[in-house]
Amino acid sequence: MKLSCLQDNLAEGLGLVGRVVASKSTLPVLGNVLLATDQGQLKLAATNLELAFTYWIGAKIESEGAITLPARLLADYVGLLDKGQRVDMELHVASRKVRLRCGRFEANIAGLEAEDFPLIPTVSGGMGFNVEAGALKAAIAQVVFAAAQDDSRPALTGVLLSLKGQQLTLAAADGFRLGVRRLELAEAPPEPLSVIVPARTLSEVARVLPDGEGDLVEIATTANRNQILFRFDRTEVVSRLIEGQFPDYQRIIPSSARATVAMNTQELLKAARAAAVFARDSNMIVRLELQPSKEELGPGRVIVTSSSAEVGDNTAEVDASVDGEAMQVSFNARYLRDVLEALGAPQVLLQLTGPSSPGVFKPGGGDPTAYTHVIMPMAAAR
Repeated sequence: MKLSCLQDNLAEGLGLVGRVVASKSTLPVLGNVLLATDQGQLKLAATNLELAFTYWIGAKIESEGAITLPARLLADYVGLLDKGQRVDMELHVASRKVRLRCGRFEANIAGLEAEDFPLIPTVSGGMGFNVEAGALKAAIAQVVFAAAQDDSRPALTGVLLSLKGQQLTLAAADGFRLGVRRLELAEAPPEPLSVIVPARTLSEVARVLPDGEGDLVEIATTANRNQILFRFDRTEVVSRLIEGQFPDYQRIIPSSARATVAMNTQELLKAARAAAVFARDSNMIVRLELQPSKEELGPGRVIVTSSSAEVGDNTAEVDASVDGEAMQVSFNARYLRDVLEALGAPQVLLQLTGPSSPGVFKPGGGDPTAYTHVIMPMAAAR
């Protein structure tokens, strides 16, 4: 293998695929990145056996070949080289070393045989569709944090990706909260789809998705639906899917409300953050007290409070339009902050049926059904 490429492109590719390199593994080759010539380009690939990233960069290929090199060492070294400069790489097959030259820098890096690198699954034979990259990125950000962190219920560590007609739905839940985001596709795929994608996979995909309008992501599954592919630009991400049954989340969402509150998102978020400072020593409990307006044209308000026997207490007032009766409800401060930070709208709508019932958060304005977030009250969550 003998080739040359630009430092900028190589550094970008190594940074991207390196995100899934295993930090500790019984297989030394999993700590490496695969470098292989592929149809006139340099292919970079890394995997942790559950998730694989592949990235192609333009290169001048003089001879074909493949090798795996230590991912962190290579990325650190290439990142220090002069930007915009040409990087020359040549593999010495006998020693399994790559001579890397760039300007006045030269290094010899020992690697492992490409044949030892795990085979990245080929995703074909299943169902595929396209979705706008920016919309998918935003949708992932609104639900992925609600997935469970522990493995006691594997299905909850993933995000349900379901497709029916032209509507793509992403849903995540951890038993205490639920996030649901709906997207409209330009075209309806030929058949419905329902799979559970690991939350980490979607988090990593969202990190590298382009933001520009018009960019499309191809999503495809294998025929037996045990692997999923995300393809965009020069990148492919292949991940295993989670087996199991995702809960019927529609049953969790209350169908009616005794009070609907509209508030400025940033004002409520600021109040929630302040309350969280005092809630750290009291199981992160933050109380919201809804107070309808006492005057016909005056605003109502929401009183946000938290207290701790050890450190003290805090109170903040947020102007609000309260449609319904006065009531109090307590939420986990972190859960409240998470949804407000992910909402992506200047106004937040909170719907409540009672102090022991779930609170439903939606963005104000636009389509209120596009994003729904449900948080169980603290009395029910403990």
